[in-house]
Amino acid sequence: MESTIDDKIPRALPAAVRAWLSQASQALIDCLGEELEALVLFGSAAEGLMRASSDVNLLVVLRRFDPERIDRASGVLQDAVAAVELHPMFLLAHELALAAESFSVKFDDIAHRHLVLYGTDPFDGLTIPRALLVKRLQQVLFNLTLRLRTLYAVGRVREESLAAIIADTAAPLRRSAHAILELRGAQPSSPKAALESLAAELGGDWSNDLQNLSKARENLHLDPGTAGTLVLRLAELSEALRQQAASL
Repeated sequence: MESTIDDKIPRALPAAVRAWLSQASQALIDCLGEELEALVLFGSAAEGLMRASSDVNLLVVLRRFDPERIDRASGVLQDAVAAVELHPMFLLAHELALAAESFSVKFDDIAHRHLVLYGTDPFDGLTIPRALLVKRLQQVLFNLTLRLRTLYAVGRVREESLAAIIADTAAPLRRSAHAILELRGAQPSSPKAALESLAAELGGDWSNDLQNLSKARENLHLDPGTAGTLVLRLAELSEALRQQAASL
């Protein structure tokens, strides 16, 4: 018979991810004991979706960070990191509001896409002030635009490595688009759909760029000669989204 943790892990995830996530979660439960408040799977894995570029993101909510208890679980965690790109985030329960304020775009996305594997849902009742989210959206997108410009200037000759870097831009672009539409009062079906919707508003044809962005995320590969142009287009898209956020 499967454990409660196993029952909660999405069955659509790859078998190796399910196994390591179960093992790591159980180790945290056993080792942290009463100091553990919740284990929260978030991002694409929480939806049962995994791509070649996907990490397994696990929020570990604690009453207290006890190094001795953490040490007991560290071996399993290290093995899971190496095996399936498990990325645990250790957060004290009283730090949740500060984290949501400091990383409001990320935590807004987590609030929408998460699955509680153990304990109570720390996002119940969490509200991120509109003005704070709008400000942080502009910061995230401006930073992404600057990074993409630099990537084009100094990294485009190494095209074989660009696909993985481009894949990493999908998450901030998509979750920013999702937040913008929600702040407008819309209810997009997914971050990917939100980005497609906002890109359509900008005019021009972004379909090929968004398809290549998805291809980079899903396969960590792009056709020869496309990466450099895509970096420039994504920088343009990021700046356009920042302007959309500024107008909210």
